[in-house]
Amino acid sequence: MIHIHDCEQGSPEWFKARMGIPTASEFDAILTTGRGKAPSETRLTYLRKLAGEILTDDPMAVATSKDLERGKIFEDEARNFYCFERDAEPQRVGFITNGPKGCSPDSLIGDAGGLEIKVALPHIQIKRLQADELPDEHRAQVQGCIWVCERKWWDFVSYCPKLPLLVVRVERDDAYIENLAAEVAKFNEELAATVEEIRNYGSMQEAA
Repeated sequence: MIHIHDCEQGSPEWFKARMGIPTASEFDAILTTGRGKAPSETRLTYLRKLAGEILTDDPMAVATSKDLERGKIFEDEARNFYCFERDAEPQRVGFITNGPKGCSPDSLIGDAGGLEIKVALPHIQIKRLQADELPDEHRAQVQGCIWVCERKWWDFVSYCPKLPLLVVRVERDDAYIENLAAEVAKFNEELAATVEEIRNYGSMQEAA
């Protein structure tokens, strides 16, 4: 069941709402595979971070960088350009949960769509404009948002000041989402098992 958390993204309430559950921005980490049948270190690290949130009741630290700060500054500008070009009225939301998964949409559009904004450096924007398609590294996040929010499409927007705006309409891919849902469900089972293991660590040591 969809639940919209009325909070500002990046606020203490936002961090609290997303604690201990996989979010669309990290779905790519869940899908990342290691060598052979071994899980990737990226996936394991994310699982342990979420387990740490559950066990300590504290949100994991989020590193900031100049690129992230730049993204925050230009996101509103990108949204305004998008709305002007598409004659859209975005709905700003904080965090959305739907069962044991969530996402932080940059906006919801109407009853069927949503918006993901990425602020790019000039050389990255040029590459994206030349490709004119959804970058592979953002596919899991965009399809994940469609899945969590139960939408039909999502617009991927890449923005760099002084360069053309890229808008790619991404339709719902049910086959991809089916696989994603299975992987997230497996991840959540492993997360619960890890939490249980650490909670029982003291008693296991005593028994040994």
